[in-house]
Amino acid sequence: MIPDRPLRLATYNVEWFNALFDNHGRLLEDHKPSTRYRITRGEQLGALGIVFAAMDADGIIIIEAPDTNGKRSTVTALETFARTYGLRARKAIIGFPSETEQEIAFLYDPDRLSTRHDPKGPTPTTSNPEGAPRFDTSFRYDLDADNVHETIRFSKPPLELEVTTTTGQLVRLIGVHAKSKNPYGAEGREAQIRLSIENRRKQLAQCLWLRQRVEEHLATGDSLIVMGDFNDGPGIDEFEKLFGHSGVEIVLGTTPDPALRLTDPHAAMALQSRVGIAPTTARFYIAPQKRYFEALLDFIMVSPDLAASGPDWRIWHPFNDPAVTEVPELREALLQASDHFPVTIDLPQK
Repeated sequence: MIPDRPLRLATYNVEWFNALFDNHGRLLEDHKPSTRYRITRGEQLGALGIVFAAMDADGIIIIEAPDTNGKRSTVTALETFARTYGLRARKAIIGFPSETEQEIAFLYDPDRLSTRHDPKGPTPTTSNPEGAPRFDTSFRYDLDADNVHETIRFSKPPLELEVTTTTGQLVRLIGVHAKSKNPYGAEGREAQIRLSIENRRKQLAQCLWLRQRVEEHLATGDSLIVMGDFNDGPGIDEFEKLFGHSGVEIVLGTTPDPALRLTDPHAAMALQSRVGIAPTTARFYIAPQKRYFEALLDFIMVSPDLAASGPDWRIWHPFNDPAVTEVPELREALLQASDHFPVTIDLPQK
């Protein structure tokens, strides 16, 4: 590795990536509809190839990665995708499989990084357990202050990796896809409100679980990066005031001690601009209003030692990033590829 070349890591939520592969991990490059509105599977795959190539990241946490089950393999699908589009990041790894068809995966350049799945925390069979439970188990938390602890699980367990650069730098990486707060399936305004609040509580409990793991890593002096789709952000909805903090704020750390806080400048900007200008990472079409809604949902949070190195964060927004806007092919590819936009961080290397 060239010492003065930054390490570029990314997080990217690819909307229903799974639907672009058959059971053998082969690309469905055809004219049939994708899950993207009025976009074919071939068009979405081509757009993703352009976006991944433009990012040229050393490692990408992929949210909503292709499924792993008895018939399908996330690793096979992603490595086929990387090979087809000639990507430098061409080797894939996952952790605990998801209960859904959406996995959390890491696609990386093996010439720049070595990595292994390295989950932390006790399991139900661990004797004398200490610390936050392992992410494929359960977490007990009183969600509604009634002195009864509910059981919380991740349908998509966070991906915990030990990543080592060719210069010998070791980084702990946690890929996250937190619970959605949308009231899917609820009919009527009251039912939607009840389900939104219930989902918000579960999302916050997942973030408290994550925060415990973050504190354990910070206590041991680990270089830590927490990245992914939190389905949340400072000031993003009216339910936040019921709970005091957003899930993102909880994971970042609410303590005044800077040694115990993670850094993400986009989150900091949103916290300082509740009713003003704030960055966004996702764009959704709201049919009743016949317009697009944008939100800050995707984050890359780093430990104090990594923040002190002077990293550079970037949201690859097709309209807000001039370097993207000036390249029509990339701008259109970002709009076709997913309802989220990638976020990258460039970390100076020793």
